[in-house]
Amino acid sequence: MSMALEVTDLCKDYPTFHLRNVSFSLEEGSIMGLIGRNGAGKTTTLKSLLGLVRPASGRILFWGMDFADHEAEIKQRIGYVVGGTSYYQRRKIGEIAHVTRLFYQNWDDGQYRHCLDEFSLDENKCLLELSEGMKVKFNLALALSHHAELLILDEPTSGLDPVSREELLELFMDLVDRGATILFSTHIISDLEKCADGITYLHEGRVLTSEGLSTFREKYRLVTHADDLSDTQKERVLGIRRNREGHTALILKEDVSAFTELSPDIPDLETIMSHLEAEE
Repeated sequence: MSMALEVTDLCKDYPTFHLRNVSFSLEEGSIMGLIGRNGAGKTTTLKSLLGLVRPASGRILFWGMDFADHEAEIKQRIGYVVGGTSYYQRRKIGEIAHVTRLFYQNWDDGQYRHCLDEFSLDENKCLLELSEGMKVKFNLALALSHHAELLILDEPTSGLDPVSREELLELFMDLVDRGATILFSTHIISDLEKCADGITYLHEGRVLTSEGLSTFREKYRLVTHADDLSDTQKERVLGIRRNREGHTALILKEDVSAFTELSPDIPDLETIMSHLEAEE
């Protein structure tokens, strides 16, 4: 098992927020989703990985190389895509690409032209003429044109319609099939169900869990109840949400024996997250 990224005890302090001992690893050729509610630390983590903010402590390894010692070399192998990027809205995308190519030793004009064709991008169009989905594809084209091996994506599907999101998720899976590795943050948890191999779940600046998606889901069960739960059952509940049938309660798989009359089901990732984040 070869790791594209290993993060150990990453910390970053702000006046009103603290990233604390964030640790996770990303295997080459896989897709990992970085999840958590607003303010959990997702963007701070991604920016720390890229040197856009300097962490207070911790270690970041890309392909076994310490980012602090090999930043320039590592950045040649990484592509960063953020949803809603502005750039210069009235500049033609061909002009933006021309400037971008100056920063990368491995820029490949042939690959750039291939991406333009594959993503149906017209380099004579200004950025403001592109839809949000096409802007993300343009960002991906820039990353792929210098043969980025690891794509770090910050809310890449934000603001997209369902069809455009589906197209991008299929593209992500195609890119991994071609040898890329992807780490992306998202608030649209259902997207991860379709393409991610694993998740890293941040809660209030700390890692709640980092593991395979199916392994994480298998830990939990969901019960729907209209009546009050017994005291014994309440002790085992991790979070409760209200719906039209009454309430849903998240429990651990190991506690299903206390809820057999309620027919526990396996919840999806979004349901698990919403219940774990429920206010007591």
